[in-house]
Amino acid sequence: MAKKEKTSFKNYLKWFWGIILGGFAFVLVFFLIASIGGFGALPTFEELENPQTNLATEVISIDGKTIGKYATENRTPIKFKELPTVLVNALIATEDERFFEHSGIDFRGTARAVLKPGSGGASTITQQLAKNLFTKRASRNIFKRVLQKMKEWVVATKLEQQYTKQEIIAMYLNTQGFLFNASGIRSAARIYFGKEAKDLDVQEAAILVAMLKNPRQYNPNREISKGKSLLRRNVVFAQMARNGFLTEQEKDSLQKLPLTINYTPESHSDGYATYFRGHLQKVMRTWVKNHPKPSGEEYNIFRDGLKIYVTLDSRMQKYAEEAVTEHMANLQSHFFKEQNNNKTAPFYDLEKIQINGILERGQKNSDRYKRLKSAGKSSEYIDKVFKKKTAMKVFSYKGDIDTIMSPYDSIRYYKYFLRSGMLSIEPQTGHIKAWVGGVDYKHFKFDAVEQQKRQVGSTFKPFVYATAINQLKLSPCEEFPNIPYTIPKGKYGIPDEWTPENSNEKYGGMLTLKEGLAGSVNTMSARLIDMVTPENVVRLAKAAGIKSDIPANPSIALGAVELSLLEMVSAYSTFANRGLRVSPMIITRIEDKNGTVLEEFTPTTQEVLSEESAYVVLNLLEGVTQSGSGVRLRSTWNSGGSAVTGFPYNFKNDIAGKTGTTQNQSDGWFMGIVPNLATGVWTGGEERATHFEKIAKGQGATMSLPSWALFMQKCYADESLHISKEAFEKPEYLSININCVKKADKEEDINNPIPKEDTDF
Repeated sequence: MAKKEKTSFKNYLKWFWGIILGGFAFVLVFFLIASIGGFGALPTFEELENPQTNLATEVISIDGKTIGKYATENRTPIKFKELPTVLVNALIATEDERFFEHSGIDFRGTARAVLKPGSGGASTITQQLAKNLFTKRASRNIFKRVLQKMKEWVVATKLEQQYTKQEIIAMYLNTQGFLFNASGIRSAARIYFGKEAKDLDVQEAAILVAMLKNPRQYNPNREISKGKSLLRRNVVFAQMARNGFLTEQEKDSLQKLPLTINYTPESHSDGYATYFRGHLQKVMRTWVKNHPKPSGEEYNIFRDGLKIYVTLDSRMQKYAEEAVTEHMANLQSHFFKEQNNNKTAPFYDLEKIQINGILERGQKNSDRYKRLKSAGKSSEYIDKVFKKKTAMKVFSYKGDIDTIMSPYDSIRYYKYFLRSGMLSIEPQTGHIKAWVGGVDYKHFKFDAVEQQKRQVGSTFKPFVYATAINQLKLSPCEEFPNIPYTIPKGKYGIPDEWTPENSNEKYGGMLTLKEGLAGSVNTMSARLIDMVTPENVVRLAKAAGIKSDIPANPSIALGAVELSLLEMVSAYSTFANRGLRVSPMIITRIEDKNGTVLEEFTPTTQEVLSEESAYVVLNLLEGVTQSGSGVRLRSTWNSGGSAVTGFPYNFKNDIAGKTGTTQNQSDGWFMGIVPNLATGVWTGGEERATHFEKIAKGQGATMSLPSWALFMQKCYADESLHISKEAFEKPEYLSININCVKKADKEEDINNPIPKEDTDF
């Protein structure tokens, strides 16, 4: 009996070890088959060396800040040294406690997961990385899932051989998705907390690690999942304490803290420099066609991880956007009040049929109309869609408003809003420092800096004066009679004689050139362009950087020409750079994802006028801010702080400037220059019929000058920018007299200025 029991026990042991060893052998064979690709192709050595991930192209400002990205996935990889210790500790404690002990596969954790389902711990960080990089989403089919797991094991062991533990952690965090356009740990840190990953604290690190289990279910930015996010964050704290990364006291204190984030979305419509990034994207589309990879393939700016270093200064860009928004919000409130008494609001001088034409054109230009038309919908159907009221969000300066409105009515609603653009260039380098194409890219995508061309009014007059000074060596003190000036019929090809009127209709006496430009006197401009000919004025303006067509017609002396803000600021920069034009630059260099420089950019230069002439023009333009339409920049006067009625700007430094206002107040301009910065502002309606009724509120000194002043105040307050308050540098040799003696009866009280009108028609 005992012998029989002994034999049974031996058989039992044989069966036991046979099953155990057979199981191991089966797994080993399965593993070997998987490793040679028996269950499907595995990544090659080259693929392991260079895993294929979509990497965002970064736009990096001159001061080293990432101001935007182009991405299929908003992913910018960072290295292990850029990860804070608290984040690494939280990750290891929660996701893979024995990470530094295993070689890619944690057999103890796997055994626990098999013997005790639901206990977790089966997949190591390396396995999860393998799945992120080289395998598809987990299959619901058990057999397929087992095969996929085998592949993950094989790839995980290869990754462990190929990379250090630190590199694997960085790669894993770089490949994780966190929702809300946050791909990778760097994007997640910026989007959820508004900071770089290296600056995350232990609470923030725990929130992000908590999301790794399920980014949607444990997302702190979704109202429905905030409770779960808090609970999961506290689990991370508990795991950190269990693994010795936190004391029990620290854990208890941290678990009592509320869940807090600083949600900072990153998309093309969010953040700073949205209009600039839109323009840059167009530039890059051309660049990639002309600069292929060594393989001949085009770079893809949405997934090849390029780094575009641009000339924009993130601080100046921020100040420019703030200045435009602050002023325009105030200006818009005045415009809304005025429209309450306008029966054809927001238009003037239009018949009903003309207004309907504008709105119908707006309908046809809308994305909604184009989508419906491309879907083959009839005009009758589309009209019904546009007339049907629907829930929508509309723009306001206090934030988007939820409302019920028909798409057709929304077109008219947006016509009420005045638009504005600002551009700032460093004259000596051509570097564009700030680019504001509008007040809100999401709602107003048309770029007022580069896309738009509008009549420039009196801001073109300095080119007439510059031509006269450069050719004839005229002094700012040169006097001419203030009387109507006529250019006869046929001269310069004009069909009728031309006698422009002064905007204030005042004549008599003698005026110096300086007084003529300061007062924007039309008769003076007409006289000067006849002295030098329109062709020579056009030639100088073109040399200064204006690319648009300029008719060689005497009327350009009053600004009857449509130009972009980019062209105007670029051309004005020539005056501040001693007559030397430096072509505008937006990019300094482009690198690939490995940091290899693909191209470096240098500006082109061209002499436009003599150093002496450029300085004299600046002297003339200073007169505009000393006694002309820009005098409010010097003022301490404030009649209530309104954007329309006055600001106590009180600038003391040298400022060369020029205002401009076109017919019916459709466009208001201000160009302002200090020695190392030229900045221009345009303001007006999308339609020329959208404008202030009267000149007091509609002139450039009211519509655009305040944005310039607010921007410069912010720049001067930031001493790290080194924006000059010095006088313009005088040439060593100056043969032209600029010291004009002003008559007492022409003195201005700049502490109580009445801004002069500068209309040109």
